[in-house]
Amino acid sequence: MSNEYEFLLGGGCQNHWKKIGIKKRSGLIAPLFSIYSKQTIGIGEIPDLKLLVDWCRQTNQSIIQLLPMNDVGFEFRPYDAQSTFALDPMYLSLEQLAHFEIKPFQNQIQTLRKKFPTQGIRVDYGIKKAKLELLWTMFQKGGQKNSTRLRKFVSANAYWLNDYALFKVLKETHENAGWQDWPEPFKYRETNALKEFEGENADRIEFHEWLQWQLFEQFKETKQFAASQGVLLLGDLPFLVSRDSADVWAHQNYFKLDLSSGAPPDLYFSQGQRWGMPPYRWDEIEAHGFDYLIQKLKYAENFYDLFRIDHFVGIFRLWTIALSEPAESGGLNGSFDPQDEKLWEDHGRKLVNVMKSNTTMLPCAEDLGVIPECSFRVLAEFGIPGIDIQRWVRDWGKTYNFKSGSEYRKNSVTTVSTHDMLPLVGWWIHEAGTVDEALIERLCTSKGIHFETVKPQLFDLEKSGYKRLRWKSEISNIDVLLGILGKRSEEVWEIIDLHKSSFDEREKFWQFLGFKNAPSNDYMALLAKQALQNAQASASIFSIQLLQDWLSLGDSLANISPCDLRINYPGTMTDTNWSFRIPIALEDLKKLKVSNAIRDINLQSGRC
Repeated sequence: MSNEYEFLLGGGCQNHWKKIGIKKRSGLIAPLFSIYSKQTIGIGEIPDLKLLVDWCRQTNQSIIQLLPMNDVGFEFRPYDAQSTFALDPMYLSLEQLAHFEIKPFQNQIQTLRKKFPTQGIRVDYGIKKAKLELLWTMFQKGGQKNSTRLRKFVSANAYWLNDYALFKVLKETHENAGWQDWPEPFKYRETNALKEFEGENADRIEFHEWLQWQLFEQFKETKQFAASQGVLLLGDLPFLVSRDSADVWAHQNYFKLDLSSGAPPDLYFSQGQRWGMPPYRWDEIEAHGFDYLIQKLKYAENFYDLFRIDHFVGIFRLWTIALSEPAESGGLNGSFDPQDEKLWEDHGRKLVNVMKSNTTMLPCAEDLGVIPECSFRVLAEFGIPGIDIQRWVRDWGKTYNFKSGSEYRKNSVTTVSTHDMLPLVGWWIHEAGTVDEALIERLCTSKGIHFETVKPQLFDLEKSGYKRLRWKSEISNIDVLLGILGKRSEEVWEIIDLHKSSFDEREKFWQFLGFKNAPSNDYMALLAKQALQNAQASASIFSIQLLQDWLSLGDSLANISPCDLRINYPGTMTDTNWSFRIPIALEDLKKLKVSNAIRDINLQSGRC
């Protein structure tokens, strides 16, 4: 144990730290839909994670961070799930079903494999419907409906499982309509109506219970394998749940159904954000002993050693918007819940205490965005790691220089990129040294500046693209900027701040990495190596990197546009979100020369 991190044993999560061990670790971020093995059918499957565990062993990594694995229905948005308990059946391996004879179905399985190959960098989510159809056939012909282990699983998960299975069948019956559009007896859960429906649809309800049991068996066995190899699994538990979910339908009193969660206006979203998920009615949940929160953690504990608290600041206060607000107003006309800022710290501390007291998993916080000061105090009090993103850890408001890794929080996860960002190569090519066009246009308009007039004077339009604007080299002086804008500095301080943070961003990052000379024409692998070495050498106890960033040390992604490597573009709904797939089978990762480079970086940084 390093004395440098012994302070973590004095926090509220000391037992959680003792369980996993206090030492610097390296890891990777890889959503299951982004990876595949040579046995995969259409989309990454739970047993494929064992191959990723093997690769972690080879490269001296001991954490695999996943994105949410919850059932998303047919919307395929991981953070807008139909259940915060149930796992998604599309991740099941058909050939590794528990207590099931698959031989009679081999031809159908092979047909499905040919129809949904793993070639290409985009997942074809049609695989889910096709898998479910075959699984239904398999269940009907040999689903072990009376299996003792299945019955035990159903009984142990009575808190959520029957409601979930019933919800799924009701949605099927009502042509996938949301529960708020169902007939009132089902919408408001009238006992006699539900009992009659259950009797009429017993097989289909049991099918969804069987699917969740199979997922449980495969995932728990995978976790046991990872543990035997010294690799920890870090789960991502969405803070919110879809309005059209089994959770909300089953516990309508736990949610403020007249409100939508979101985020207030900021430098990136001038209208704010409206996500649609309902805020929690925490007073009602507390009155029931926080059962909903505790049961979620207890179930996730079967699969993970650590868990990511998504939108950690929302635990203290959540931006909420009335559903009556017109859609075009976005998140503009909202308020924080609780409204009284004096309540935020106690509110968040209470929820964190419930979490840490009811799970053996170590919590990790996604503390990004506009962060209330109380968030830092509570993280320190409990010994919960926050997150430090390399390109955002800067001397903001002063020199704007990138901070040395030695200045990162010791109790943090450092990362070069997240799933909501362009990986390093894409950021360097398309975003470093630029500003968001919509943002600068909004700021100019708010200051009475005609944007289309100043735009070609300020920015090199030939070198701009992807809705980003690159400054002209001659705009290095603030006086020149003010002359073009025709304003005093105090009138346009936000634009000045943007200029200071972005104009020479590339040069500052290059110097931060320790380079003295200008970059050559062929330097991206060197840039990636220096950035990753810097992250691994940081003070952060964990350093966890996107698989795309690790692979940028080699040439296996060289033929893919950097923008296509991104997993998600926040604030957008497109087919490219949540669909990226690494173009390398997991079996072939071990053969890449880059694996040796990753191993050496981790050895040199003491993360092994």
